[in-house]
Amino acid sequence: MKTIFIINPQAGKGNDIAKLIDSIESIAAKLNADASFYVTEAPGDGEHFVRQYCKEHGSARFIACGGDGTLGEVLGGIIGFDGSEAGVLPMGTGNDFCRNFGSGACFESIAMQLTGTSVKCDAIHYRTCIDGKIKEGYCANMFNIGFDCAVADKTTEIKTKTFASGSMAYFLSIIVTLIKKKGTNIKIELDGRLCHDGELLLTSVANGCFCGGGIKSNPLARVNDGLININIIKNMSHLKFISLLPYYMKGSFIGLKRAADVITSQKCKKVTITPNDGKIRLCIDGEIIDAGKTEFEVVHDAFNFVVPLAKQTEYTLA
Repeated sequence: MKTIFIINPQAGKGNDIAKLIDSIESIAAKLNADASFYVTEAPGDGEHFVRQYCKEHGSARFIACGGDGTLGEVLGGIIGFDGSEAGVLPMGTGNDFCRNFGSGACFESIAMQLTGTSVKCDAIHYRTCIDGKIKEGYCANMFNIGFDCAVADKTTEIKTKTFASGSMAYFLSIIVTLIKKKGTNIKIELDGRLCHDGELLLTSVANGCFCGGGIKSNPLARVNDGLININIIKNMSHLKFISLLPYYMKGSFIGLKRAADVITSQKCKKVTITPNDGKIRLCIDGEIIDAGKTEFEVVHDAFNFVVPLAKQTEYTLA
């Protein structure tokens, strides 16, 4: 199968695109692999290129050279083309989806991206309406609303202006955002059942466990179980928030008695979120948009994901 590396030149900080291209060409030649690359020119360009390639040439393996947002573009492009595969060479600032596959996965190796196997993974389809316009697409990892979305927005700013990266930038963003502790006011329905209506601190609609560069916010999530994992976190005092933050970041809050009254984690197949204030800010794998009423629905076995193992043995989900 042909492999095409979809390179996002804006992902991360300080990536040497010319060096990456040289490495791809050199390693592909050594392995006698049919490989090429495409450098995206604007947001959405990766999805358009992948979809057009599949229509014109058939299935291929597309490796997203970027972060979760770049993987999301590749995912959007291959949906509907069953033989195609999506992978990720982590060059972004979060790189959270690949964290679901444990320490056996060697995602930074170009050679292993070319020779690795693929596994079936779920995706989450979303559909929203804002200002009379419909927007829909697919997400591999996670959606964040409320405090988490504000933190994601601030994380991008901190990474741009400082040397902080990954979970450190995320942690600093939490501290800065905590001063205002901005939440959201929404109605949440799970599989048609109303479970919340009013203000809350945050909610995350997840396929994967991690966000923010390694924060294990949704430890019950599994990328292949055919279910969505949703966290609903109520407003709380600054003191309680700070005391629970280490447990939230490590994913060890499940079963913690003093967290039970403010954090719930549930599974379902469909989530509907309606903003009581007209619109919300919605973070989609790090990309933030304005949204209105939004429906999220799991698509089981939606795509083939490349797991670049050093030895072709079974991977371990986080």
